[in-house]
Amino acid sequence: ANGILHVTAKDRATSNEQKITITSSSGLSKDEVEKMARDAESHSADDKRRKDEVDARNRADSMVYQVEKMLKDHGSRIGEADKKSVEVALEDTKKAIADNAGVERINAAVDQLTAASHKLAEAMYRSTADQQPGGTPGDAGAGAGSPGGGGAKQAPKDNVVDAEFVDVDDKK
Repeated sequence: ANGILHVTAKDRATSNEQKITITSSSGLSKDEVEKMARDAESHSADDKRRKDEVDARNRADSMVYQVEKMLKDHGSRIGEADKKSVEVALEDTKKAIADNAGVERINAAVDQLTAASHKLAEAMYRSTADQQPGGTPGDAGAGAGSPGGGGAKQAPKDNVVDAEFVDVDDKK
């Protein structure tokens, strides 16, 4: 705990003994250590604020990347109005990041971008459902191969035999 280490080694066969002592070289007194601890405590609010800023900025960067990728990959599947709202939200979020805006401003921009990206995803799924024959967003579980799906002939059942078994305990 005090930064000092004593090591002793003795060869039992020859009775040779070697010692090494390692001491701290920082030279900090107890008062200096206590002063550093007080300084760290006094700056804890600033540290928390800075951490919140960095977390908000990282969250915003991640969201911008995800939405840009989604827009690039699937932008042709959505309408112009939805695409425009996503692009506006993207630009607003990028501007908040570039301007080193506060946590509240960045979080508001990210929330707006999240809402716009949800509309983008909804439009993508709607266009996918419209392109598939007989598919509507509400019919996701009632496909042709599922029971009650109707229309499609199901494969003939194999010769299945139900059986019961009793586990005999040989250790009695």
